[in-house]
Amino acid sequence: MALISAEKDGDYIESALDKGIDGAGLNAPDRRLCRELAFGCVRWRRTLDWLIARRTKHAPKPKLAAILRLGLYQLLWLERVPSHAIVHQSVELAKKHGFREQAGFVNALLRGYDRDRDATSKELKSLRKSQPAIAWSHPDWLVERWQRGLGNDDCQRLLEWNNKPARTFARVNALKTSVPELEKRWGDEGVEHEVVSGELPLANLFFAIKSPGAIAELGSFREGFFYLQDPSTALAPNLLDPKPGERVLDFCAAPGGKTTLMAQLMGDTGDVTAQDQPERLGLIRENCARLEIQSVKHCVTPKDLESIAAKNSFQRVLVDVPCSNTGVMRRRVDLRWRIREKELKQMPKRQLQLLKSAAQWVAPGAALVYSTCSIEKTENEDVVKMFLASTNQFKLAQQQVIHPVTHGVDGAFAALLIRQ
Repeated sequence: MALISAEKDGDYIESALDKGIDGAGLNAPDRRLCRELAFGCVRWRRTLDWLIARRTKHAPKPKLAAILRLGLYQLLWLERVPSHAIVHQSVELAKKHGFREQAGFVNALLRGYDRDRDATSKELKSLRKSQPAIAWSHPDWLVERWQRGLGNDDCQRLLEWNNKPARTFARVNALKTSVPELEKRWGDEGVEHEVVSGELPLANLFFAIKSPGAIAELGSFREGFFYLQDPSTALAPNLLDPKPGERVLDFCAAPGGKTTLMAQLMGDTGDVTAQDQPERLGLIRENCARLEIQSVKHCVTPKDLESIAAKNSFQRVLVDVPCSNTGVMRRRVDLRWRIREKELKQMPKRQLQLLKSAAQWVAPGAALVYSTCSIEKTENEDVVKMFLASTNQFKLAQQQVIHPVTHGVDGAFAALLIRQ
């Protein structure tokens, strides 16, 4: 067992953890356990800290708190490791990291919760009604916001959803293979999967991978037979409905999932331009190269877009704006501890600016789709209303919401706007 710190303000834990365990020589099961422990401790940090605080007079130092969380998470949330081994390893970790004098305290706290396992479980369940933010390990302000917007029942469902491990989804690259051919290839590679069901856009292109393993090492992945992508991300491209041969602009394109899906819907014909910040364009190029996409003919920065296109010249424009990511909180494990209420209030102003900028590139009579992976009305419907109030050149044709509680996938919003 190793001590993993996930509380720095740098990388999200997903990338920080990958960097930490790369080259450690762990086999596949140990890598999965390592990720489960790290992600679980981050997801349930507030609940774990509440449990620790109930049995100590003073808050432990950060590194000792991490050791206690790791032990408690294994005791109360997992079943695969024996209790005596968890306690022993936690005590040894405390000694190794300079807390030899606190070894007895670590031992007593963990053994106490091991004895009181059933009573603790009942107490945590009752806490869901009285103090849901603690019971489900979320910030108070965010839970209160969702209670006002969703109601108590749906808020509870969303909190529960956010604490479950995110599923891995794949979209078939129909430009290179067919669904039957991909399933046959996965059968040869030992990839367990199931068809995505439900009323979701382009659901026939998506699969849930039940045994992901080292996906990047699969031949079918390296050869571009599929792209890892949540089904909710198909909402915006489907609503935009790009046609073969058209001129399309993806205004905030990286890492390229929606870009390459639009190219696929167009039969890889036409002219797709992907725009993003310079440091993000490499991701788009890499994904287009692996999927062998030819119609994404330009990957440009905002500064360079005008050098290859004229304003009002695209038949379809997608602007998938930076947002709070509250629709993908299940997938971004430490997002709940990074997001700030002040930032969420400021976000719509920036989103409206991006929507107005993207609108300049839409040809008369052509389509513009505004999208987010947020479930906040202030970032979705309200931004669209502000945009329409600022111009008489566009009309709202349609808008759709995918919500985790309702659809069982990541949250997403998209609005189709037609230029007059």
